[in-house]
Amino acid sequence: MKFSIEHEVPGRIRVKLQGRVPTADIGALTRLLMEHSVIQHVSVYPRAASIAVRYCAENTDDCADSSAHEHVHALTPHAPDCPCCSGELLEDPFASIPGRAEALAALAAINAHDVEITRRAYPEAQVPRVHDLLLDVAWLLGTHMARRWFLPAPLSSLYAVWSYRHFIAEAARSLINGRLDVPVLDASAIGISFVKGDFKTAAGTMVLLQLGDLLEDYTRAQSQNQLISSLLDIPEYAQLLPDGDADMRGAEECRVHASTLEKGSLIVVRTGMPIPVDGTIERGLAMVNQATLTGEPLAIERREGDDVFAGTAVEDGEIFVRVRAAAEDTKLRSIVSLVENSERLKAESLARRENLADAIVPWNFLLAGLVALTTRSLERTSAALMVDYSCALKLTGAISVLTAMSQSAQEGFIVKGSKHFETFAKADTIVFDKTGTLTAAAPQVKEILGFDGWETDEVLRFSACLEEHFPHPVARAVVHAAAQAGLKHRERHAELDYIVAHGIASSLNGARVVIGSKHFVVQDEGVLISDEAAAQIANRMTGLSTLYLAVDGELRGVIGVEDPIKEGTPEALAELKRLGVKRLIMLTGDNQHAARRIAKEAGITEFRANLLPEQKHTIIEELRAEGACVVMVGDGVNDSPALSAADVGIAMGSGTAIAKEVADITLTEGDLSSLVALRRLSQGLKVRMENSFNQVIAINSALLAGGITGSLTPQTSALIHNGSTIALSMRNARTYE
Repeated sequence: MKFSIEHEVPGRIRVKLQGRVPTADIGALTRLLMEHSVIQHVSVYPRAASIAVRYCAENTDDCADSSAHEHVHALTPHAPDCPCCSGELLEDPFASIPGRAEALAALAAINAHDVEITRRAYPEAQVPRVHDLLLDVAWLLGTHMARRWFLPAPLSSLYAVWSYRHFIAEAARSLINGRLDVPVLDASAIGISFVKGDFKTAAGTMVLLQLGDLLEDYTRAQSQNQLISSLLDIPEYAQLLPDGDADMRGAEECRVHASTLEKGSLIVVRTGMPIPVDGTIERGLAMVNQATLTGEPLAIERREGDDVFAGTAVEDGEIFVRVRAAAEDTKLRSIVSLVENSERLKAESLARRENLADAIVPWNFLLAGLVALTTRSLERTSAALMVDYSCALKLTGAISVLTAMSQSAQEGFIVKGSKHFETFAKADTIVFDKTGTLTAAAPQVKEILGFDGWETDEVLRFSACLEEHFPHPVARAVVHAAAQAGLKHRERHAELDYIVAHGIASSLNGARVVIGSKHFVVQDEGVLISDEAAAQIANRMTGLSTLYLAVDGELRGVIGVEDPIKEGTPEALAELKRLGVKRLIMLTGDNQHAARRIAKEAGITEFRANLLPEQKHTIIEELRAEGACVVMVGDGVNDSPALSAADVGIAMGSGTAIAKEVADITLTEGDLSSLVALRRLSQGLKVRMENSFNQVIAINSALLAGGITGSLTPQTSALIHNGSTIALSMRNARTYE
């Protein structure tokens, strides 16, 4: 980027650009510069074509009189009276200031391509800035006053009639679509002023309404932008393969941040994983859940040659995907889709109030008609039409929800719609999965047993080779243990088949290989365990979660994984009870001993062990049938049925993409203290919306009464109505306590 230094003091540079900055580029420029650690603040002045950058200058107090030094250097490079310059003529008096060179380099490094990419990735660039809003307001009021003061009365009246066309067009659209709503009210109220021949009042009323629209649009846009920006900061990951074709069994995979993927990269996506980018399948077959894009809850089959899209997830199978568009080009779309879809998931109370607001509009007309008949006053009739409940109820409610959703993302949970806040606020029963939910997302391998001639290292090595492809916490524990032991492995097995809630099946040199729960290996696969082996397992694996490894029907090893409870879990659950949750229940597919230990440590008295996914689903349905409002918290593929069956499903951020896809809320950090914060925020939203509703009804009813009795003019009613709406909306945009 080409620029010249316009003004400078230590720690701050203002540069002049070669042309004006488009409004759409302001956010992109700010974000690009703020990525540099030395830069502390950026101000972009689009109309002045300049950028002011404040950077970290640690040694600005070297001079005896820093402020005098700054002043002299800002004017000239020759500072004869400065004690640190010794009267020398300096080519660049700021060259030695720490951080300055880095700040200038950051400015120089910006190019049009980076601005374009960042603008597409971060939508806040499209949102009106405060100074733009002020300029728009100044232009609106300034032109209105100029017309009043300088235009002859006939021309001013003609301009008012011409401006009225926008209000007439909006009202006509509503009537054509069979709606009797606020645009019709506004057009009618302004029309009465024209009928009276009061062009001055009509013009003033239109300006007030336009001013209200400007402020309302700005407030709503800022709230939406804050939410989207919060969601964009949440990281995603992908399994990257080396360059080459997709037929590379045994290739070394690496887990990378999705933002580093480029067009042409090759990634592999397996059961339970997200698809972080748009791409084309080069090999494999999978059932892909596309609910975030299409709203269709059922997964669809995708095979070689098919396109897949960011924001979707693999329910079952394995696919190798060639990236078609970089992550920054696709993540935004899925987030914007989430924000747009949240409109479909409005809280019942919010939807009810908005419907009430719309239903009141015809009564406004009826009231205005009664006023006209009884008072014969067009001014009072106009005043009755100028005040409506609809805008205030809708805007204050929407801003409250957007603020709650944005704060949620900042505090570690993503909520897909306001209805989930409302449901979670009144929930009386919370059901928890165990592994990865109540227990740490990083369990540890504590015991390994080898059978039939297999050494423990061989059991661990081969188990890690199978488990490294799946995102379950226990799988990660096995892979981590092998890495710590320095056990390198090369894939010798065939393709994997992940069996939900059971384990993994594959083949090795023609022999069937399985690893998973005891139920899967012993009961489903028919692997026999001798009395001696059973005694060893019982002795060494008490209280641990167990994985059984069998080859060709013979037990080869058992791995015991310690599943430590998450720090702060007992305290979080106790606080949830204090906030009104009556029952806390744990459901797990793990064994009875491990389940009992975790339940005791967490302070949970109700738990069920050795459960299959369909059994968890059945228990959730039974609880709801009893009249409970049920929240389910889980993290795995096997939790998906229960998550979808609950009144509110909550997925842990460390869990599988399918769990997060099905869930209504995702805890991005996996910290159960987020549940406490979410409960408080949900209850706070409920209180805020109730207060806003009562205040809107009270204020606007008072305005109606004032207009009907003649104590308030239509313009005064419009001013107070719009002003109170903006004031309540701005208050509702504040952070929840």
